[in-house]
Amino acid sequence: MENRAHALAAGLFVILLGAALAAVALWFGGDTMIRARYILVSESPVTGLNPQATVRYRGVTVGKVENIRLDPENPHTILIGIAVDKNLPLTRHAYAQLGYQGLTGLAFVQLNDEDGKAERLDTGPDDPPRIPLRPSLFDSITNSGQRLLGNASVMVERVNLLLEEENRKRFANILENTEQVTSRLKTMVAQLEPGLKTIPGLATEASSVMKNADQLVIDLNQLTSKLNQKGGAIDGLSQTAGELTETMRKLREATEGIKRTSRIVDRVLLQLEEQPRSLLFGKSPPLPGPGEEGFEHPGEKAR
Repeated sequence: MENRAHALAAGLFVILLGAALAAVALWFGGDTMIRARYILVSESPVTGLNPQATVRYRGVTVGKVENIRLDPENPHTILIGIAVDKNLPLTRHAYAQLGYQGLTGLAFVQLNDEDGKAERLDTGPDDPPRIPLRPSLFDSITNSGQRLLGNASVMVERVNLLLEEENRKRFANILENTEQVTSRLKTMVAQLEPGLKTIPGLATEASSVMKNADQLVIDLNQLTSKLNQKGGAIDGLSQTAGELTETMRKLREATEGIKRTSRIVDRVLLQLEEQPRSLLFGKSPPLPGPGEEGFEHPGEKAR
């Protein structure tokens, strides 16, 4: 009986010790932090990110990823639910990026805040606030590399197109024509060199001509001033022109008088030719007309 009692006591001790150890393990391993929930919104893939992944704020672990799902309203948008320390000072300018752990490819969430003085985010169990998930440096480098490779591929295709046989012949013709044009230009330059050497002399002569032209303009201005002076040549010409006009008017009047006298003389000579006796007896009276005394009808005179 005594052996059984010792065995029972030993068994109870082991059970109690195991329960105590389990309680201590649960105490130390349990999460006693009060957490706030947020939703990260990503438009790009989140390769390597899994539930229970670590969430860090400026390198310090502050929570974990709870779930990853697609937005029911927009399948191109990824919603990532995270739970972090409630005392974490996140503002409306906060954003998240993915970080990668060494060469494993496993990702974690890195929280950042551009302005810690902005308005704090209000958290609630029913409608967690949303934080944008920006592309990481690795994603930016990957996208830039893809664009660079695409541009390089296009460039290679264009270079191949330029290096086709027909285009190579054209380039050869262009180079040949360029060489011919260059040789012709050299010949033309050699021919122009004598003329270029005479340019300084021509410039000197042109300067002399310009000086003479300036002196000629000055002389013309002086001559014009003298001609425009009162009593000068222009005034004499104006007076002479007036006298000439008056003489022409008198000459025109005398000419008209001569014309009138000539017409009168012509009429007198015509009258003398028709009636010479009018020079002694005067002009004969005209014959009586019809109804006048002494009028004779031509028919009666014939009878």
